[in-house]
Amino acid sequence: MSVKGKIVAITGGSGTLGMALAQGLAEEGAIIYLLARNEINLIQKVDFLKDMYLDATGISCDVLNSDSVNSAVEQILARSGRIDILINGAGGNLQGATIRPDQSLFDLNIEEFKKVSELNLFGTVIPTIAFAKPMVNQKRGCIINISSMSAQLPLTRVVGYSAAKAAVDNFTRSMAVELATKYGEGIRVNAVAPGFFIADQNKNLLLNSDGTLTDRGNTILSQTPFKRFGDPKELISTILWLADDRSSFISGIVVPVDGGFSAFSGV
Repeated sequence: MSVKGKIVAITGGSGTLGMALAQGLAEEGAIIYLLARNEINLIQKVDFLKDMYLDATGISCDVLNSDSVNSAVEQILARSGRIDILINGAGGNLQGATIRPDQSLFDLNIEEFKKVSELNLFGTVIPTIAFAKPMVNQKRGCIINISSMSAQLPLTRVVGYSAAKAAVDNFTRSMAVELATKYGEGIRVNAVAPGFFIADQNKNLLLNSDGTLTDRGNTILSQTPFKRFGDPKELISTILWLADDRSSFISGIVVPVDGGFSAFSGV
């Protein structure tokens, strides 16, 4: 699979998964644009990639602000002339949108639930709209959304995040149909649904300070046939496959990368 010379924009690019994808794609010859809000963190991640002699540029961008996203699109077009691939990796969760074991539905913080919905859903919708415009003009482009295993099998506790990611799955399929029927087969939209990967956002939920598994971590691995968490690098091959021009008849799918979690009934 080849992405050599492809212009790739990655939202949430300074996060654990986004950074792994950026490095993996850059090592295959892609030209990377990392989009993130935290400028200091963004600069550090771009410098890390450049120190490895990889082609990467950082753009400060708020995925919930249409003007900010449109500005990022303009900057990429001015620099590279086109945009081949968009990876919608921005997302996250908030404590108020979760239900802890000692809580119930009635303890949810609706404002934080709204924020989680906005970040994960609208943080995918807004960049998709902005980046799809040059793709329509080019008559070619690839959009890959980052969903979650919790979209397909809603998990306990993370109710807000699960609901938002389920919406991302639906939006992925909807846009695959919308863009192809109106603008041709050159524009494809797919998603990847990671299983359980240890990242900055969930580390404390899965591991104790001494590195042993939490109760939740143990429960997850008991339901994962591979009996381990994923390595972010294990997402790269699926992204490469979906992004490759030879995958030209693939659109509207959500691919699990989960060590068998979605296939296991628990029995």
